[in-house]
Amino acid sequence: MYEVKITGYRPGAIGRVTELHAIYYNKHSGFGLFFESKVATEISEFLNRFNKVRDGFWLAIVENKIVGSIAVDGIKFDNEGAHLRWFIVSPKYQGYGIGNKLLDEAIKFCKKNKFKRIYLWTFSGLDIARHLYEKNGFVLSLEQDGNQWGVTVKEQMFELNL
Repeated sequence: MYEVKITGYRPGAIGRVTELHAIYYNKHSGFGLFFESKVATEISEFLNRFNKVRDGFWLAIVENKIVGSIAVDGIKFDNEGAHLRWFIVSPKYQGYGIGNKLLDEAIKFCKKNKFKRIYLWTFSGLDIARHLYEKNGFVLSLEQDGNQWGVTVKEQMFELNL
């Protein structure tokens, strides 16, 4: 078992979270440069406009290394809800409850801030993540073909009404 610390931003987070996404999704879904660039750009923009009242960003740290992340982008919380983003755990550390801890932090933050809705975009085939979402009350609300990640996939939107 690993000792896991959940923290906020720390130097290197943008690069490491981007790396976790790029390597995992290239191996499992064939995503390439377009996806990696999109993650790096969007997470950078998010952290540069970060507002602790409406936004949340958490890292899972094991042995002083970032092994997972999750974010709540609340820029449109008043009309669209809180957008759950950049949820990932390194495959080496999956199965130890780290994803549960990260998702729990994000949901607690949204409840504390009285957000009415949390939503996220993902795609079919990510069964472990889907299990975590559904276990926490998220419901599949939309499914469509799309290519927002640079490759055509069956995109899915899950939402949780609070």
